[in-house]
Amino acid sequence: MNKIIIVDDSSTSRITLENFLVKNFSENFVIVAVCEDVESAKKAIKSKKPDLVFLDIEMPNKNGFELLKELKVIKFEVIFTTSHTDYAIKAIKADALDYLIKPINHIDLTVALRRFENKRIIKESKDTKVIIAKTGNELIKKIAFSTDTGYEFININSILFCEANSNYCKIFCSDGREILLAKTLKNIEEQLASTNLFHRIHKSYLVNLNYILRLNKSGSLEVELQNGIRLPVSFRQKEKFLNAFKENYEK
Repeated sequence: MNKIIIVDDSSTSRITLENFLVKNFSENFVIVAVCEDVESAKKAIKSKKPDLVFLDIEMPNKNGFELLKELKVIKFEVIFTTSHTDYAIKAIKADALDYLIKPINHIDLTVALRRFENKRIIKESKDTKVIIAKTGNELIKKIAFSTDTGYEFININSILFCEANSNYCKIFCSDGREILLAKTLKNIEEQLASTNLFHRIHKSYLVNLNYILRLNKSGSLEVELQNGIRLPVSFRQKEKFLNAFKENYEK
């Protein structure tokens, strides 16, 4: 879940933006703080560690640019919000993700949020690493996925299946863990391709062949995993998947 902080001295602007985000983007974003000035924003940023800050430019005492200068480390994206058009160049130089003019157009806001999600996916994909661990005489391949709190190290063969969820992907593990990552299923598939264990059975599912208990052909084709979960095999993926299945089990 991406954490948002709203910084704006206008209560109307704060409430309008907050209501729109809660109504339309609560699945992927959570508002962790709403601030009306630079000083309260500095405290909130340090304690809440946001992923994205909506930052008004002109505020009493100090403006949005001064806030950024006073922060030693900036680990979040910034979307400037302002009633004035003459700050655009300065916003670009500040490496802002976007620059929205008040009253904020909902279409422009949606585009800005999608830009944030896409940029994060690209960044996260670069942080994915396959590592080798050794337990006794056995080599175990693990994959390290970066998350909001650090890295998640997963034994590759403990992954049952992966499920697409918009621009996110949920990984289901044999130990019961469910891990939500800011990555597309395509990205996960590419990272796991070298193992030859995982195959796409549907636009929404990537399955570990080692955990398939049976193929059910009554009606539409589906796979049943060892934990009892059943997943559909799409018509487009059927032939490719069955060939991969035969290669692994009919030797």
